[in-house]
Amino acid sequence: MLTKRIIPCLDVRNKKVTKGVKFQNNIDLGDPVEMAVAYSDGGCDELVFYDITASAERRPIDIEMVREVARAVRIPFAVGGGIETLDDMYRALLAGAEKVSVNSLAVTNPAIIAEGAKVFGSQCIVLGMDPVRTDGAAFPSGYEVTIRGFRERTGLDALEWAKRAEELGVGEIVVNSVDADGTRDGFELNLTSMISTAVRIPVVASGGAGTPQHLVDVFNQGRADAAIIASMIHTGEYTIAQIKAELAAAGVPVRKKW
Repeated sequence: MLTKRIIPCLDVRNKKVTKGVKFQNNIDLGDPVEMAVAYSDGGCDELVFYDITASAERRPIDIEMVREVARAVRIPFAVGGGIETLDDMYRALLAGAEKVSVNSLAVTNPAIIAEGAKVFGSQCIVLGMDPVRTDGAAFPSGYEVTIRGFRERTGLDALEWAKRAEELGVGEIVVNSVDADGTRDGFELNLTSMISTAVRIPVVASGGAGTPQHLVDVFNQGRADAAIIASMIHTGEYTIAQIKAELAAAGVPVRKKW
């Protein structure tokens, strides 16, 4: 049985890890490299770094930070934000990232998914998506995709976009619920399950993790392959070892590193 992955998320702004609620009221928490080392040593399976203002500011990702992380940890990590071209992907992967995440770029230029998968392999290309609940008749799934840090609505139905991205060759989808982001009230189980059962590639749940039970729920009910966590460990309330121990006790298969 495949183990479920636990992935700390480090949102980076001005070279500091930051965290907000529903993409607002962010506060700075610490140095991304130091936090990456602590989480890697603590037993996480992967890491993900989002340069959260790069796309909005129309600038490239901080490649030097990527290099520093690659020198400091020995586990896979993904990066996103400011990825605009195949050259940007190449620089991030060459700097040491295992995967690159495209979100806003994929919406405005879907061909980048197919191009990236062809050049670097599907396993290197991750689709990040930020869906928000909607009652609009144009969105049969009940969720609309947003981009640029929830600054822009796209008119894309979340489920249809996930299916299309899979067809284009993306290797993994991170489903970050805007409604749940930073709330610590639990993952969007309906959204996660809907996409997990509709595609054949791994789905990573993101947004809302507050307790180990929330992860149990998203793995069992949401059928996620991995879960991103942030606030619950950034605050020091839980360690990755504690989370994995509770998941194992609940029958969720995890890689035992504690």
